[in-house]
Amino acid sequence: MALHLIKLCVGAESIEDLREWVSERALIAIAAGMEPFTTHTTRMIPKRMEELLDGGSLYWVIKGQVQARQRLMDLKTFKDVDGITRCELILGPEVIETELQPRRAFQGWRYLNEADAPRDLTSLGDGAADMPLELRRELAELGLL
Repeated sequence: MALHLIKLCVGAESIEDLREWVSERALIAIAAGMEPFTTHTTRMIPKRMEELLDGGSLYWVIKGQVQARQRLMDLKTFKDVDGITRCELILGPEVIETELQPRRAFQGWRYLNEADAPRDLTSLGDGAADMPLELRRELAELGLL
């Protein structure tokens, strides 16, 4: 069973902001002759790497709600210019919308078990992905979506 990470998407106001950032990074990587993966650097290094790389994703919390995920492709540790060990999360290029799930603010990242992870929006049935975000948010709060 896959294990996931969850993290606040600081600076993003919406999924569109996240997608734009991912697109820009992918274009820069392609221009440099690299694969179009994006990366995210964290200070803490996950100890459960094998579980994370067995189908895990990084779930993004935007405006107090889990709203999207990106597939975890690899985890690499390195030392920065100050000699501090860090972890680079290598993420797939696709931002996948998920059902909304409220989350309080927290620092860093947390593990997220498969059973607690929100489902992909496409798995909620026809039309769910076409609904405006505010409508989905209201339906989720009412327990109808």
